[in-house]
Amino acid sequence: MKQLQTDGFDEFVAARWSALFHFARLLSGGDQHQAEDLLQEALVKLWFAWPKVALQAPEPYVRQVLTRAAARSARRRWWGERPTRTQDMPEITGLVDLAAAVEERSRLEVGLAQLPVRQRAAVVLRYYQDLSERQVAEALGCPVGTARSLVSRGVTKLRQALAEVTVEPVG
Repeated sequence: MKQLQTDGFDEFVAARWSALFHFARLLSGGDQHQAEDLLQEALVKLWFAWPKVALQAPEPYVRQVLTRAAARSARRRWWGERPTRTQDMPEITGLVDLAAAVEERSRLEVGLAQLPVRQRAAVVLRYYQDLSERQVAEALGCPVGTARSLVSRGVTKLRQALAEVTVEPVG
């Protein structure tokens, strides 16, 4: 059996886990469990491709795998159980700014979840990951004009969704 060279893989994952998880969570419409599954799938693929990818750019590779996995996941039908959030937020006093930031992030996640998968991926890649239009197109596997159109339509729909979205305060 051939031994894979994975030097630096653990360090890459440790350094980029949080950012990649947040990206996966945005792609999955805020579903933490789906984001964990997507990221795990992407990191397994990265591990096998590590000898080739490590010398070039592992993060764009992982973003591309995550984007495609999110699109595949959205096309699959799921008839099983869906986990619900049952945990309560702890009491926070005197941190109004933190509560406002959490509420705004929640509104954004709800708004993003209303977008079609490719538009959501394009908007997240362009504005959260701060990628150029060319890099978005590469990650989505489409022409630059299509990526530009997906971003534009996605932002328009997101603005409409955010105007309608209200998040109930927890407590």
